[in-house]
Amino acid sequence: MKNFVLALAALLLSLSAWAQSSLSGKVIDSQTGEPLEGASIWAEKVGRGTISDRNGDFTLSKLPDGSVDLRISFLGFETHRQTFSIPFSGSLEIKLNSKDFLSEEFIVSATRASESTPTTFKTIGKEDIAQRNLGQDIPILLNFTPSVVTHSDAGAGVGYTGMRIRGTDQTRINATVNGIPLNDAESHGIFFVNMPDFASSVDNVQIQRGVGTSTNGAATFGASLNFQTDTHKEEAYAQVDNSFGSFNTWKHTVKAGTGLLNNRFAFDARLSKINSDGYVDRAYSDLKSYFLSGGYFGKNHVIKVNVFSGKEQTYQSWWGLPESKLEDDRTWNYYTYDNETDNYQQDHYQMIYTGKIGSNWKTNLALHYTYGRGYYEQYREDDDFASYGLPPVTINGETIESTDIIRRRWLDNDFYGFVGSVNYVSDNGAWDVVLGGGANRYDGDHFGEIIWARIAGGTQIRDRYYDNNAVKDDRNIYAKVTYELKEGLNLFGDLQVRGIDYSFYGVNDDQRVVDGQENYTFFNPKFGVSYEKGSRTYYASYAVANREPTRSDFTDNPITEVPRPERLNNIEAGVRARSGNFSYNANFYYMDYKDQLILTGQINDVGAYIRENVTSSYRAGIELDGAYQLSPSWTFGGNIAFSQNKIAEFTEYIDDYSTDEFQQEAITYKDSDIAFSPNVVGSAMIEFKPVKSLSVNWMSKYVGQQFLDNTSNDGRALDAFFTNDLRISYTAQPRYFKNLEINFLINNIFNEMYEPNGYTFSYYVPGNVDKDLITENYYYPQAGTNFLLGLSMRF
Repeated sequence: MKNFVLALAALLLSLSAWAQSSLSGKVIDSQTGEPLEGASIWAEKVGRGTISDRNGDFTLSKLPDGSVDLRISFLGFETHRQTFSIPFSGSLEIKLNSKDFLSEEFIVSATRASESTPTTFKTIGKEDIAQRNLGQDIPILLNFTPSVVTHSDAGAGVGYTGMRIRGTDQTRINATVNGIPLNDAESHGIFFVNMPDFASSVDNVQIQRGVGTSTNGAATFGASLNFQTDTHKEEAYAQVDNSFGSFNTWKHTVKAGTGLLNNRFAFDARLSKINSDGYVDRAYSDLKSYFLSGGYFGKNHVIKVNVFSGKEQTYQSWWGLPESKLEDDRTWNYYTYDNETDNYQQDHYQMIYTGKIGSNWKTNLALHYTYGRGYYEQYREDDDFASYGLPPVTINGETIESTDIIRRRWLDNDFYGFVGSVNYVSDNGAWDVVLGGGANRYDGDHFGEIIWARIAGGTQIRDRYYDNNAVKDDRNIYAKVTYELKEGLNLFGDLQVRGIDYSFYGVNDDQRVVDGQENYTFFNPKFGVSYEKGSRTYYASYAVANREPTRSDFTDNPITEVPRPERLNNIEAGVRARSGNFSYNANFYYMDYKDQLILTGQINDVGAYIRENVTSSYRAGIELDGAYQLSPSWTFGGNIAFSQNKIAEFTEYIDDYSTDEFQQEAITYKDSDIAFSPNVVGSAMIEFKPVKSLSVNWMSKYVGQQFLDNTSNDGRALDAFFTNDLRISYTAQPRYFKNLEINFLINNIFNEMYEPNGYTFSYYVPGNVDKDLITENYYYPQAGTNFLLGLSMRF
């Protein structure tokens, strides 16, 4: 650490020593006069470069006196070259002319909201993502966006991570990559651990809260995440990112691209490795990934191929921390077997076409294939042979019915299909029509292996003790229409029909035969209006979403009692505005659920907990989000959400062991809070830039009390917490670098001890004549004060 600090100090001193003259200016669109953020400015032969900021401003420092040839480039614009004499005095304004070619933005436009769309959304650009991308996963990078609560199993933001938006977990958040579904078809979950360092290949992500607009894949039941991967660069580049930090966390990323070759072709590549010991004992992560992209970029047609893959091994920390250990042993891990690990690899293949037909029509088509396979390994002490479908073992006349076993539970699945859309815009711009949809198939094998047993009996290594298969076909078609009734007033309609055929058969992990087939057809309409007046856009909308149960809802419930699909009616209304240095969004939402599926404590015939439908529940709230640039040096921003999240009535079932015969006691609750749905979530951010190359950011996060179940019981709750992070960024343009950036991030600077996630269960113990209820709470503690330090070099 000492040597690193000395080397860093020497580097900064050398950068200062090179200072000679500088050249400052602004890059703008020649037609609109709008500033261009992210334009590349490069001094040829000198070997120095920089990029323009959000106001289009740039400063190219440490230039030698004399003649300097400058090259300015930006995606979608013609490259501009100009020679200057240094030192240069006066105000420099560089105007770039737009280039007539098809934008890659259309790849995701069919599933995105625009400024005139009457729904609630926020788009996060590449620069904002990169500022925190020092090794932690995507949910953690989005922690300061409105209504978001994040958590990490290992406590340090690496490995298994998750997020909730408006209290909705990842199984109810729709995610797409370039319009292609990302959610697991059966569990509906999003597993970012299978896509390590994916953030380094993301150009932007749009978060739509509520139902939003029609998209592909599982229905949006609280929010959607719409990722667009990196677009091609005009100029060739190479980039090396390295970071290290607490808990022996390391991230190494190498990126390179050819730029636009022959004005038509471009190729990009990334290779990443992330390691962390985790905050929780033994909760390490070993993550590897790559991203490859290449394409043809013509005037009217774009053909692009993406291939990306992630491979992860994580030591399990799925079992939470008992409440009794919260004060004295927060890093305790239930697991002790040295190979209690999760192992998975997921490969993604995408071929994307987008084209322009005349002046009114655009079309987009994507073919995709995802191959996933992996297992988690477990050591099981004194497990019954019957749990594995095995007979007892007799040795020397003694019948042995249990033994120690090591098992692996496997997933081996294929997911493939297509998505596409056609967009028509009338000559006068009054009509904007999108017709789209897709068809996808999931084919997944679930099986378990015994790889070791202390007493093996008649078993052989890799004997499968369960084996079942599932096939799910998911297809949808939608039509979206935006019509400008008069200047500034837009009417919006969005109609989607989604069909699902799901079949499964074989033996489940609890030795039950699970054969079944379910079919659904859902109609999901959406209507709204928006009105643009000056710098403000007012909007209101009503949307419907229907969602099928997950795999476990089918396999854990008796087939004759399959849960009903869930339905959501969503109202959104708000205003968004941008005027000068001030921008804000304010909105109200009401999300009315019918037949929402929740855990109630009810068990099936083999003792597994199942989810049940509750007739009526809702979420209602107000969200405020804004930013103000007080001066070139100071910027203030923040967001806050106030909400009520209620279930009209549900029945809890409690295991009762107090009598000779096991039974469950039922308790009915009315107007109780939905689990993991805090009434207040807020963030605040202050940025201070004393000089152009140095940025200091203070970021705060508050999350109110959350209940671990749906009983509103204070004894089964997560305490409110308030955390603060500090980020310091320094940029420079030393010789032969386009950009050099140092980021220092201190997370949880005041060492807040907090737990954003957990679980609970209650029971009556044997012989308890007074029937005193025993409740056990388990938590996922997050790390105290910790740091990450990163160095990014762009050539």
